[in-house]
This record gives sequence, structure tokens and C-alpha cells, in this order.
Amino acid sequence: MNHENPSFVLFGLSFNPANIMMLFITCLIVFLIAFFSTRNLKVKPTGMQNFMEWVMDFVKGIIKNNMDWRTGGRFHVLGITLIMFVFVANMLGLPMAVVWDHELWWKSPTADPVITMTLATMVVVLTHFYGVKMLGVKGYFKTYLQPMPFLAPLKIIEEFANTLTLGLRLYGNIFAGEILIGLLASLGASSAFGLAGALIPALAWQGFSIFIGAIQAFIFVMLTMVYMAHKVDTDH
Repeated sequence: MNHENPSFVLFGLSFNPANIMMLFITCLIVFLIAFFSTRNLKVKPTGMQNFMEWVMDFVKGIIKNNMDWRTGGRFHVLGITLIMFVFVANMLGLPMAVVWDHELWWKSPTADPVITMTLATMVVVLTHFYGVKMLGVKGYFKTYLQPMPFLAPLKIIEEFANTLTLGLRLYGNIFAGEILIGLLASLGASSAFGLAGALIPALAWQGFSIFIGAIQAFIFVMLTMVYMAHKVDTDH
């Protein structure tokens, strides 16, 4: 557990090469899943195509539960991309953690607050962008004055709160899970008795972590669509 994050400085900015590598791996896995699921489409889907269509229908259901499909249909691809990206990112650190020269190189990207807060900021910025695009500048800013103008400062504070909670919720759950897995792994490596005592809890926690990772991916996409609906759906 005694390790640091690798880093290098470029143009006065500090970068974490492990994060860059893990994000690249996550994007590559998501791309390969999408590619192999759609390269040989059939009328009666089987295998990977069946899985991808299930994901599409699942995300479509999330969107339809939060806004009219005529409005929300344009966010379908965004939702599919987010749920696959976040889920894969959550899973990468579960099988193992790679530490080399006291630096952590392999972990879940979403176990880093920089990554999750960047994702959350991207989502909130997109909600503002589509709010302006679909309602117009005047119509968008008018929403801050409804139902009562004096609530506008609270709505502005809410935007920052949404960003923090969206990013930190994902980070906290994934980071805590990896910490516990690391502690169990350390216990198992300490002695034969430690291995016997840690094996079953470690396997149980691995299974529970898969469940948590899937739930957190769902929650992230659901909240994304809730925030988007509040900006673009006139019924909200």
C-alpha cells in the first residue's frame, strides 16, 4: 500500500502517465466492444450484437424515464458511451494493481478524483451547452429566474454541488473498493494463515465490487440524463 502516483512535468503542468495509460486502455476496450458488436449485424442478433442492443435499450429506458424521447433521443449515443466507459474503467482495477518502483501504474481510472471530476465537469458543461442550444440564450438564462427570481443564487450553487457530487460519488465508491481489495491482498501475502483468512473475503468483495461498479456506471448515466433534462426539457 506504500506507493505513489507516477508523474512528469510538461509545459509547467504535472501529468500522471498511469492515468493516461489507463484511460487509453479503457477507450480501447470500449472501442473493441463496439466494433466486434456491430461489424456483422444480423436481423436476429446473437452474441455481442445481442449484448450491445441490450445496452442500447437499457440506456434508452434511462432517457425516456427522465425526458421526452423526441428531446432525449439525441443523447442516446452519449449515454451509451458513458455507461460503457465508466463501467469498463471501474472494472480495470479489480483483478490486480501493478506497482513498479513504488509507483502505482495499474488501477481503475475512476479511482482517481482528477478523472471523475473531469468527467463530471464535462457532463455539466454539456448540459449548459445543450440548454443554450435548444432554448436559446435568453430562454436558458430565464430558467434561473423560475419559479422565483430570488432563487437564482441557489440554482447557481446547485450547479457546483451537482458537479462535486457526480464526480466524488463515483470516485469514493471505486477508490474505497480498491483500498479494501489492496488490504486483503496484503493480508493474504503476509503468511499462510493470512492467505487462508483473506481468500474467501477477497473473492466475495471482488464479486461485490463488480456489482458496485455496474451500479455506479448506471447512477452516473442516470444523473447525467436528469441534469440534461432539467436544462433542455421544458416540462422541468
